[in-house]
Amino acid sequence: MKAGRITYERNVVSPLMKVRQHALGSSAPGPPRFLVRVDEFPHYLAWDEPEKYGTDAYRRFHEIMASAGVPYLIAVPPRVSRSPLDPTQTEWRPITDDEQAMLDAMRATDGFVAFGLHGRDHRTRHESPRRHSELCGLPAGETEELLDGALGELRSFGIETEVFVPPYNRFDAAQYEPLASRFLVVGGGPESVPLIGFHRTPVWRGDAVYLPSYFPLYGRAADVLPAAQSLIDRQAGLWTPIVLHWGWEADAGWSDLERMAAAIAPYTARWEDFLSAARKSRGDADR
Repeated sequence: MKAGRITYERNVVSPLMKVRQHALGSSAPGPPRFLVRVDEFPHYLAWDEPEKYGTDAYRRFHEIMASAGVPYLIAVPPRVSRSPLDPTQTEWRPITDDEQAMLDAMRATDGFVAFGLHGRDHRTRHESPRRHSELCGLPAGETEELLDGALGELRSFGIETEVFVPPYNRFDAAQYEPLASRFLVVGGGPESVPLIGFHRTPVWRGDAVYLPSYFPLYGRAADVLPAAQSLIDRQAGLWTPIVLHWGWEADAGWSDLERMAAAIAPYTARWEDFLSAARKSRGDADR
């Protein structure tokens, strides 16, 4: 990937477009169906830097997306850590009243905003930036305990989800089975590749749909926009995952996000549409 020998366009879009052409013939071309995933609310630095990454800043992000008409999934950690990049620290806080109010407001959008579980507290277990992960290295029992506890905490905030978004996009290959037994969709990103390999996206892997997002659709809005426009022009009628980090857009001043949102809005899909398609693909016709 770093050398450019494996790319999203060459190794995902092109072969899947060939499959569509074989199956659908002249009906194969069509608008892409962008699935926008956003990491994360509360922001993992919301306790350390509330003025930059608190609820007020996130509200501005949500307003931009809502005004443009871009539905999205927000990855939610049920706890916020102090110094989450320091594995020696243990301090955390629950979701605050204003964060709960923001989550409640998004729950009231009738599916415009979907939710995914984003670990438990987003604290890395490893100091090296190349190994940041909340999950990697946990034994099977502790992995299951963390997932079940985090799901229960998220449920206490009124949120049910079938989607898992791994903090830092890293988990061990052996942890995929407990994830797939609890979630219909498991997300990933470029950081996932050294741990579980490069996969076309989306793809059934075991009992869950694995849905990684890769550069250039994983990144800042300024980089995502030309890549998304290329797929629009190409009429690549695929489920196409885009991953944004709203904190990056806040740091950039929002204007790139506003341009990107306006351009992709007609081609974005609600996550429930994708989840319904996944259930149907699995044979859950009545779910």
